[in-house]
Amino acid sequence: MAKRTQVLVIEDNRLVRDGLTDLLNAQPDFTVIAAVEGANTALLKQTKPDVVLVDATLGNGDSLRLVASIRKTAPATRVIVMDLLPVREDVIDFIRAGASGFLVKDATVDDCVKTVRSVAEGADVVPPTLTGTLLSHIADQAIDRRSPQVLNAVRMTNREREIVALIAEGLSNKDIAQRLDIATYTVKSHVHNILEKLALHTRLEIAAHAYKSGRVEAGSAIGSR
Repeated sequence: MAKRTQVLVIEDNRLVRDGLTDLLNAQPDFTVIAAVEGANTALLKQTKPDVVLVDATLGNGDSLRLVASIRKTAPATRVIVMDLLPVREDVIDFIRAGASGFLVKDATVDDCVKTVRSVAEGADVVPPTLTGTLLSHIADQAIDRRSPQVLNAVRMTNREREIVALIAEGLSNKDIAQRLDIATYTVKSHVHNILEKLALHTRLEIAAHAYKSGRVEAGSAIGSR
């Protein structure tokens, strides 16, 4: 039997918290190991979740710092930020803090499950209506810390270039492994090397680099899985 994805829900609205818990526990591949109003380092270390769902508007107003803390304490944990109507600037701030995905609170049940599942498998998911402008902003603000000429001069293997293009298409590590007929852990290793070589921090920044350098066309759909 396949291992269930361990999910931690951090949401200060009890109805939303309980609803998400019931919804995810009803899936064959998810287990909600805790659902709380707030979190601390001790809880994170104790539960060791694969995915954390974080309310973007926690009552203490410290959701951004919480996301950064989760990523620092548990680098392998994937973080999904939940919001009613995500604003581009807020999405960018959360991405820089380490968020891997976003879930609009009025999303359908299917979209909610697909988002959590995709992020758990290694994909980055952003609200579809923000994808184009978000990638453009990341390319201009994050990628331009170094010129495109310098980035293009970074020496990557052919396999790494293939993976960059597939990340830009929105494929998860698992999907990339299947596409290239290699092990998932091998893909993870390549992604780590790509981030190191390009001095980037997230898969979304890798995708933005791919758009910026012309390695993929602007119509590719990252985050639509």
